[in-house]
Amino acid sequence: MTMPDVAKAPYNPVRFGASETVVEKRPDGTMIARNPVTLGPYPRSTTERLDYWAEHAPDRVFLAQRDGSGPWRTITFKQAQISARGIAEALLRRSLGVNRPIAMLSPNDLGQALIGLGAQYAGIPFAPISPAYSTLSQDFGKLRHIIDLLQPGLVYATRGTPVANAIDAVIPASTEIVVAQDPPAGRKATLLQELIVTPVTSAVDAARAIVGPDTVAKILFTSGSTGVPKGVINTHRMLCSNQIMFLHVLPFFHEDPPVLLEWLPWSHTFGGNHNFNLALFAGGTFYIDDGRPLPGAIETTVNNLREISPSIYFNVPRGYEALLPYLESDPALARTFFARLKCLFYAGASLSQPIWDRLQAVAVKTTGHRITMMSGLGSTETAPGSITVARQIERAGTVGVPMPGVELKLVPNAGKLEARLRGPNIMPGYWKNPEQSKSAFDEEGFYKLGDALKFADPGNPSAGFVFDGRIAEDFKLSTGTWVSVGPLRSDLVHDFAPYLKDAVITGHDRSELTAILVPEIEPCRAVARLPATASAEEIVNHPAVRSAFTAMLDTFTRKSTGASNRLARVLLLHEALSIDLGEITDKGSINQRAVIANRTDLVDALYASPPGPRVLAASKSG
Repeated sequence: MTMPDVAKAPYNPVRFGASETVVEKRPDGTMIARNPVTLGPYPRSTTERLDYWAEHAPDRVFLAQRDGSGPWRTITFKQAQISARGIAEALLRRSLGVNRPIAMLSPNDLGQALIGLGAQYAGIPFAPISPAYSTLSQDFGKLRHIIDLLQPGLVYATRGTPVANAIDAVIPASTEIVVAQDPPAGRKATLLQELIVTPVTSAVDAARAIVGPDTVAKILFTSGSTGVPKGVINTHRMLCSNQIMFLHVLPFFHEDPPVLLEWLPWSHTFGGNHNFNLALFAGGTFYIDDGRPLPGAIETTVNNLREISPSIYFNVPRGYEALLPYLESDPALARTFFARLKCLFYAGASLSQPIWDRLQAVAVKTTGHRITMMSGLGSTETAPGSITVARQIERAGTVGVPMPGVELKLVPNAGKLEARLRGPNIMPGYWKNPEQSKSAFDEEGFYKLGDALKFADPGNPSAGFVFDGRIAEDFKLSTGTWVSVGPLRSDLVHDFAPYLKDAVITGHDRSELTAILVPEIEPCRAVARLPATASAEEIVNHPAVRSAFTAMLDTFTRKSTGASNRLARVLLLHEALSIDLGEITDKGSINQRAVIANRTDLVDALYASPPGPRVLAASKSG
């Protein structure tokens, strides 16, 4: 199917809400963009919605996860309410609170969901911690920092064995361990079921009555892209107002009880706030997907999608890239996937246009219409939704308009517009870190997001905004030329598709740009025609792969418009990036500055005369 044929296909019908934007211009060039729609009231606490659905749809499945034998284990809204209240009682009896919160070490699971809901009933903060910090890390450095900061009174893990080493290394012996099953060897642990069956007293309702908009619901830790992880305070006001914002601009989210199939980690705001709370607030069903967009794990997601037809599907670009070949090659899977799908939503990074186009092509081939594609912009500090797409868009890159209740401040900065945000969805600060909290906001109370935006249509603010890179990543060449790293990385991934995963742009205070390229190993393996046993080093150093990248570099260089986007040399990285060194987050995103700081030998090789043997140079004619 050709792209012109796809472009002629109608979109699936969905209803959008408030998408208008008004802009106030100040004399100094600063602009304030707002949605003119008033936000209106929102619940005092998240558990108001659990109580509502437990009364109005008690038998509707709220949460589901496959058990060890394969079938789905389900929990209805009423069952979730009963279990969460029992857990709340048990937590209150343990004298937990702001000074003794709850830490969670495991991947998404039913037990974690129930403990989180119980904690919110009781007004006790909880912190879902990235599982990578207790399973993939070699030194548990980030986990140790988080535990030292939290001083938790209780630690939960689905199973004890996978995190036993982390518990032994980091968790004090006096801290209670709760597991759903499989207690860790050599450590006393309480079974989750003991908490669930705790007889409920009036203490739960008394605690719930005290919980309000400013109560701390959870603490989410950033992935440490600028150093050690920071604990972002998430209040009930943030979480509740954010869902009502989405209801204003995307009413179709709530028009039918949504069905979600989700792998995105609850230790991050996209999965744990945006998506989990959508199911909670809209009375939807949340199927926990134990798959991942990785070789050997994406098959779990595919098998789940053969059975579950989501009505809204959320993923990061990497997830869509991993899923797409299965949708293209398996019509039956595509029919199930698109059966009741209203939209595809991506966040966390930019979706390449080729992936966007292929998703639309398979949607049209399967259903006869294009699927609504959506994105937005926010962060852990913003609950996360602040700006979102609220209309049909044709291409990737647009992040949308401010949602009701959100003020977007655009500050001129080095030729760009730096984005700052203010509203009820913005954090009050970082956990036990007043200095970083203060520096995160400007003099008017706007949170400094660190991203740059530009108008999609300068003559029509309601057309929305386009992501224009991270302010902190941009730098100057020695010639004084500014380099906008975000758009350059995006262009590279687009033009080198499907062979490039990401790029680290180097050249600060140098005369020309170079880059460390992170290849997609499997497509490169196909170019090299090497067996599955071949190492990443063998693959990226194969002459056919080097030749292919040199040709792509020459083509890219010929398209460049000047020193700010012309690459002189690149180097193909075969070494694994390190989560302990902060080079890569557990979400898979790359920390540019950490890679450059940790791999100075590679940077030196790029700029050596002559360049190192691993370096590929653009032809002079390019």
